[in-house]
Amino acid sequence: MPFGHRHPFNNMKLRVGLFIAAALLAIVSCNGCHNKENNDTLSITPEAGTGYKLGDVISVKVSSPSGAAADSVVYLVDSIRVEARKDTTAAKIKTDSLVCGSRLITAKFYKDGKKTETSTNIILMAATPPVEYTYKVEKVFKHDTNSYTEGLEYHEDNGFLYESTGEPDHSYLQKVDLQSGKIVQSTKLGKQYFGEGIATVGNKILMLTYREGKGFVYDKNTFKLIDSIKYDWGREGWGMCFDGKRILNDDSTNRIFFLNKDTYMPQGYIDVYDDKGPIDKVNELEYINGKIYANVYTTDTILVINPKNGAVLQRIDMKNLWPNAQRPADFDYGNNVLNGIAYDEKGKRIFVTGKKWPHLYQVTFIKK
Repeated sequence: MPFGHRHPFNNMKLRVGLFIAAALLAIVSCNGCHNKENNDTLSITPEAGTGYKLGDVISVKVSSPSGAAADSVVYLVDSIRVEARKDTTAAKIKTDSLVCGSRLITAKFYKDGKKTETSTNIILMAATPPVEYTYKVEKVFKHDTNSYTEGLEYHEDNGFLYESTGEPDHSYLQKVDLQSGKIVQSTKLGKQYFGEGIATVGNKILMLTYREGKGFVYDKNTFKLIDSIKYDWGREGWGMCFDGKRILNDDSTNRIFFLNKDTYMPQGYIDVYDDKGPIDKVNELEYINGKIYANVYTTDTILVINPKNGAVLQRIDMKNLWPNAQRPADFDYGNNVLNGIAYDEKGKRIFVTGKKWPHLYQVTFIKK
């Protein structure tokens, strides 16, 4: 059949096909309009990402472009019901019992037995700026300069420090004599592991690894390996401590996880914020008098954090703890940073050190 010549039957099929295609296109277009109309039915304020301070009362309002009245509107924060109204007047949501970070606000709009939902999110920050502190050195002890300090604890039952160290093929769990700084007991991780923070629960010590996705459980007295766990909830393994009920763990971000002390599995978290925004690189942790103390990696800063909501309460400036003028000419400022906090609860002593530092310092924190 020459090109351009069409049989009448084929022309009819073509017309039918075009009719069906046009009909389908009209249906799809109509459905698209219908979906768009449904998606645009409700609007909500505040705008997503709006920042507030803990304690603020947030005005949340839902509206319909058609002006339809609601039979009721139910408001939820992070899936927890906080308020219900019989109209669309603004709801007032209190934030004093919430935690820092991104909070999801959902409004469920009920009309004639039908429900429509819309959501927004807000960012909650600390209510006030951190109180600024500095330090006073009470005493100086020796510290092993081969120890790339990741975790640090003081054990009152025997008066020794327990320290975990990092670096490939040089990662250890070690028991250290406070007075002399000498390592009296140690066990080495496999050469494929980069050691990180530790937490002691009873007679067991849990030690994390950096990016290997594992944690190891040791007998506190013998350093015998008891068990290993899979670590997959954090971005990386960083600092740890124990608050008497839960293990605390961070992962290079501003998040601190709460782990079950028996299973070592996560069961909650807080996000660390000051009054301006999130504080990332929260690192080595210690629990002191009901508060979390944390190094901020690569800085001379220690934060004091509210464990209930993640708000930064105090910021401690540790500059010149080991004066730069006393450091060797080839000192590695980028890696051998301040890191390590330990607390002697009975003696009320706080110890701090740094990675490969020659000194461990007993300090008192003082308000500026």
